[in-house]
Amino acid sequence: MTSTRTSIHGQWSSRWVFILAATGSAVGLGNIWRFPYLTGENGGGAFVLVYLFCVVMMGIPIMMAEILLGRRGRKNPINTMHTLAIEEGLSPNWRLLGWLGVIAGFIILSYYSVIAGWTIAFIFKTGMGDFVGSNADQTTAIFSELISNPKILLFWHTFFMFLTIYIVSRGVKSGLEQAVKFLMPALFILLLVMVGYAMSTERFLDGLKYLFVPDFGVLANKNLFSDVFLPALGQAFFSLSIGMGAIMIYGSYLSKDSSITFNSFVIALADTGVAILAGIAIFPIVFTYGLEPSGGPGLIFVSLPIAFGQMPLGTFFGCLFFILLMFAAWTSSISLLEPAVTWMVENRKMTRYRAAYIAGFIAWLLGLLTVLSFNHWAFKFSFAGKTYENGLFDIFDVLTANIMLPLGGVLIAIFTSWLMSRSSTIDELGLSDSIAYKIWRFIIRYVAPLGVVVIFFNAIGLFS
Repeated sequence: MTSTRTSIHGQWSSRWVFILAATGSAVGLGNIWRFPYLTGENGGGAFVLVYLFCVVMMGIPIMMAEILLGRRGRKNPINTMHTLAIEEGLSPNWRLLGWLGVIAGFIILSYYSVIAGWTIAFIFKTGMGDFVGSNADQTTAIFSELISNPKILLFWHTFFMFLTIYIVSRGVKSGLEQAVKFLMPALFILLLVMVGYAMSTERFLDGLKYLFVPDFGVLANKNLFSDVFLPALGQAFFSLSIGMGAIMIYGSYLSKDSSITFNSFVIALADTGVAILAGIAIFPIVFTYGLEPSGGPGLIFVSLPIAFGQMPLGTFFGCLFFILLMFAAWTSSISLLEPAVTWMVENRKMTRYRAAYIAGFIAWLLGLLTVLSFNHWAFKFSFAGKTYENGLFDIFDVLTANIMLPLGGVLIAIFTSWLMSRSSTIDELGLSDSIAYKIWRFIIRYVAPLGVVVIFFNAIGLFS
């Protein structure tokens, strides 16, 4: 029965289109904006090692499980979990796991669109020469002026959300496929151009050393769980799009004869490769121009523009860099909107066009809270020993990356390894009862969920 089930929304035309789409979902601001500043804040190469551990031991196995669920259910995440739970003789309330993913992705999209709007604004600011000869005070002032103006943020947020809605409204073949076939190759080319420039800088080797040579001394005054492991785990889930419904819905468009194991490793390798390449492109520039690698979220929007304003052909490379950021955000945002749209098509009998614009409008409305978080509604709060300053935006970020995505990942692992029958997972993964399958099953049953739970509970002080 499950082998003949098909998605009413269509199917990817090939395995490689699925890999491009899923990689596009995974590759986004999380790789090029979030990963470099988290690396800078949390110990450089030491953080990278922890991040890679989280990707291999928790990210990839859970990604395989999420694709497995999506392809077996062939519906939106909510209906998929409802259908599969009933097939396995379980409570239909497992559909709440689907709701968790869809809601998490929806919240992320709402603030993601605002941050993506910054990248579009910076394309124009860089192109007009606003950063030429600028210093730290000037770039800080330019960035502060942008985020303190809700009208400007609203304009770019609206523009980017429309781009996302337009692609999703066109469907799998005409929208998602055509977008990723252009955007993903363009993204990789732009990133390689930036890496090529970084190789010409004076401090290129220092940048590589910072990324790849762990300095565990910088971790001496940090809480390893809350300051290193939890951000690394959250980044792994955020970057790989795990637990937000995107990978599950993309998996529902995957053909039965395509290997989930192979696809998952290629996607994770490409996603991690982009994050590492982004670090290789950014940190040599940071060191060459005397910037601070632990500059936080402002690393991209405050520190790098100083370098673009000083380097040869800086206006050209600066524009390229922010176009790269926009493309990365775009490929992710369409995957974040897709699960909600498919639910509305399947459960509310809407046309895809209407569903895309209604869901997109709701996400746009929610994004207004983020727009105001940087100006009129800014406030501070603390979580897991860290203080945040941007109100609801930081609450959304912490709630999704550090709580909802890991929780979704744990529940996906529990459902596929403890509650689904062994024959169902063997059938869908296509590994037979092999050593590879046994390794996956052991990790997904014990290592991944236990690791996520222990890291999370230590980080919030439950075990202290």
